Amino acid sequence: MKKVTPFLMFQGGTAEEAMNFYTSLIEDSEIKFISRYGPDGPGKEGTVVQAVFTLKGQEFMCIDSHIDHEFDFTPSFSIFLTCDTEEEIDDLYEKLLQDGAALMPINNYGFSKKFGWIVDRFGVSWQLNLPE
Repeated sequence: MKKVTPFLMFQGGTAEEAMNFYTSLIEDSEIKFISRYGPDGPGKEGTVVQAVFTLKGQEFMCIDSHIDHEFDFTPSFSIFLTCDTEEEIDDLYEKLLQDGAALMPINNYGFSKKFGWIVDRFGVSWQLNLPE
């Protein structure tokens, strides 16, 4: 085995928008590769066949599924961010929460200084933590 990479399957053609959003929020992040469907499909032209991006050095793969599935992301799998400052956690929480939903509103739950768990507008789950 060469490596293990988290893989995100988006529906509705939102993979590139999500990657752009995530890499704009987290420093030292970038989109490394995008392959798009052409006019002959099978997905909608211009949507993502496969892409690779990094968040703070962690590599992810993603696609735009050309098949509509009855399932989507689950909060049981989430991206866990360990923040350095209160300003950083508050800023990321507010931006990721836009058009999303709070699963655990940002607060002190006793196991860290501040913690929040959200599902963003793309359906991806994020845990944000500010250790003591």
